[in-house]
Amino acid sequence: MREALTGAGRCVLSAPPGSGKTTLVPLELLNQPWLKGQRILMLEPRRLAARASAARMAELLNEPLGKRIGFRVRFDQQVSRHTRIEVVTEGILTRRLQQDPELEGVGLVIFDEFHERSLQADLALALCLDVADGLRDDLRLLVMSATLEVDAVSKVLGGVPVVHGHGRSYPVETHYLSRDTEKSIPQTALSGIHRALNEQQGDLLVFLPGAREIRAVASRLEEQLSPDTLICPLYGDLGNDLQLQAIRPDPKGRRRVVLSTSIAETSLTIEGMNTVVDGGWSRQPRFDPNSGLTRLITLRLSRASAEQRAGRAGRLRPGVCYRLWTKAVQSGLNAHTPPEIQVADLAPLVLELAQWGVSEVDQLSWMDPPPKGAVAQARELLQALEGLDKKGRITAYGRRMLSLPLHPRLAHMLLLAVASGQTAVAADIAALLSERDILQRSAGIPAATDIDERLQWLRRWRDSGRRVMAAGVDVTACTRVDRVSRQLRRLKLQEEPKSLPPLSLGGLLASAYPDRVARRRGRDGHHYQMASGRGVHLPEGDSLGREEFLVVAHLDAGRSEGRVYLAAAIDVKQIRESMGSCIALISEIVWETRSRTVVSRQKEVLGAVVLSTRLLESPDPEAVKDAMLEGIRTLGLKVLPWDRESQAWRARLMSLRGWQPEAGWPDLSDRTLLETIDRWLAPWLQGITRPEQLKRLNLEMIFRSGLDWEKQQRMEQLAPTHIRVPSGSYKRLEYRPGEPPVLKVKLQEMFGLAETPTVCSGRVALVLHLLSPAQRPIQVTRDLEGFWGRTYQEVKRELKGRYPKHYWPDDPWEAIPTARVRPRK
Repeated sequence: MREALTGAGRCVLSAPPGSGKTTLVPLELLNQPWLKGQRILMLEPRRLAARASAARMAELLNEPLGKRIGFRVRFDQQVSRHTRIEVVTEGILTRRLQQDPELEGVGLVIFDEFHERSLQADLALALCLDVADGLRDDLRLLVMSATLEVDAVSKVLGGVPVVHGHGRSYPVETHYLSRDTEKSIPQTALSGIHRALNEQQGDLLVFLPGAREIRAVASRLEEQLSPDTLICPLYGDLGNDLQLQAIRPDPKGRRRVVLSTSIAETSLTIEGMNTVVDGGWSRQPRFDPNSGLTRLITLRLSRASAEQRAGRAGRLRPGVCYRLWTKAVQSGLNAHTPPEIQVADLAPLVLELAQWGVSEVDQLSWMDPPPKGAVAQARELLQALEGLDKKGRITAYGRRMLSLPLHPRLAHMLLLAVASGQTAVAADIAALLSERDILQRSAGIPAATDIDERLQWLRRWRDSGRRVMAAGVDVTACTRVDRVSRQLRRLKLQEEPKSLPPLSLGGLLASAYPDRVARRRGRDGHHYQMASGRGVHLPEGDSLGREEFLVVAHLDAGRSEGRVYLAAAIDVKQIRESMGSCIALISEIVWETRSRTVVSRQKEVLGAVVLSTRLLESPDPEAVKDAMLEGIRTLGLKVLPWDRESQAWRARLMSLRGWQPEAGWPDLSDRTLLETIDRWLAPWLQGITRPEQLKRLNLEMIFRSGLDWEKQQRMEQLAPTHIRVPSGSYKRLEYRPGEPPVLKVKLQEMFGLAETPTVCSGRVALVLHLLSPAQRPIQVTRDLEGFWGRTYQEVKRELKGRYPKHYWPDDPWEAIPTARVRPRK
């Protein structure tokens, strides 16, 4: 490894847990000739690991922390002018690179536990490679991990050597469940813990997905185990004292059960551990660029993570790992956890790249390039926050945002608060949103979502001399929030004269979360729609359910609706004051299905949230017509006033279209009428906004207007409405498209006529419904001559018996046609 760094200047080190990567490798490299007079920067993915590894290296040198070995994390540091190895968290390195791209005085950057593939680690490596390729060919880079796709990272470093370390690790005996369990994660963990306590000696390290499960398991264990066993939670939001209690052996010699998140997978050596109970789950964020929201999901861990966890048991002596899943599940695990850059909110990364001068992400070298959709969503948000201009370049205001150790949303809020004289309250809000919740959740009872309630408890806690105020208020969390708030207030914010009016709590939050202003929908008081269009819901019974408008700060994106965890009330006036430039007035003329009418209104909107509505006094007539047409399409053609005349006219024309396809008669089928309704009906809809008003339309006249005068005359000739029969009467013809017209006429009125009447210039013979004197059909025929010759005599006998007073001549050819009982003399 020393030779690789001396020659190529870059190297990949893959070595198992316990091999001394974190604490021995930096010390071994400290005296290399190429490092003379320069520092080593070593990145750790977590603050706890950064402090612990720095303390261990100082201990190995028998020096106080802060001399040759130091650390620097968010809002905390122990370094001096003598420091040669500086352990930092990843965001610290990124900020240092932005301020000093040449990394003056730094000879080596070590990326420890790179397999975790955090967003900041990927960004820092991409920036360091850019520096090494363009500014500092003497800057050396070392990437270390116990489980890493070494070929991929070697390739992105330029095909550099890969060094495999073996170190001193002890065998770990692995146990699996014999069958799948239907128990919950805490229940399964409790069973595994009791088994391990009974079968093994010494302390236990238990892996659980999150703080919620840790609290549930700790509560049950405290009831079930004797005081001789110490229950030690371990997760990132705990105070230093509690974290150290979990890492170090108990001074009283009590047996420990350390309940940890994945924070204990790497870097940390938890002293005295030789037994691991692995629940097999991890909680990971998943960012949805379509909604702009992050959803925490609980997933099976990867095989690489499982190996890391098991390795904790074999760091100091042979150990045992109880895996609370079956061998079949093990075979189906993913090889690695997806890198954070593929699943995270990329707004901080995109702002960093804009400051670096990178307009397109593919200008840098990445192991996995950032997804285009997430990058586009991040740019859109940053432009709304005024951190980027329309071309995606960083603004002066964006540089100020980037100078703050906060997400761009909260940085924007804090800078806005400086201009309105509200720095203190904005610092409190940012701290509350950045740190662990100060209100503890009871089992099965969600904490209130109101941020204002937390601000009030924080003030009471300060006023009381930092004593416990009430059950459910986390004093340790209050201490941390207060510390972060004070550190934010001490930042060198650009001083400006007070230039903006003060904003409410909701107004300040809306400046950070403009896309999360939400309005209640429905009447149950728990479901809201945000400006982004996403639906969210409050826990049942939450006090904020009385509010019409909210600003949502923390939520789980969920699958169909997001669950709100932190929010604040806001009213329309405050929304207008804080977000006036984002509010639009939209004239809306639409068909409203529920009321079955055209509604003309003006909406005041913030994204998908409607702030107010009023009726339009003079709506655009054409837009009203379009909306009414949409209503007719929705309701169907049956809503039109189809009287007998309009139906008959349509049937005549459609019959002609079938008989004379070459003549170009228009198509009045239902499908075509709906498709062309904007052409033939729209001109007649002036002033019509409801279906009842359609009664004033004359469809026959509307259809006729579609034909010129010549065709109208032609239609009357070819498809007449009535036909004169031998008796002299005019009888109506019934038309059905695709069928011959029907003539219903009393038999006696047709005496003397031999040929069946026709239409369409003799092309189509009528269907004759010959009726009795009582208007009942006695014969249907298209062959009148055949009827007289073959059937009439038989019909005559039957009718003569039934209607003896009527005229029934023997010879129908010579008989006088009549509409009366007897022909006139």
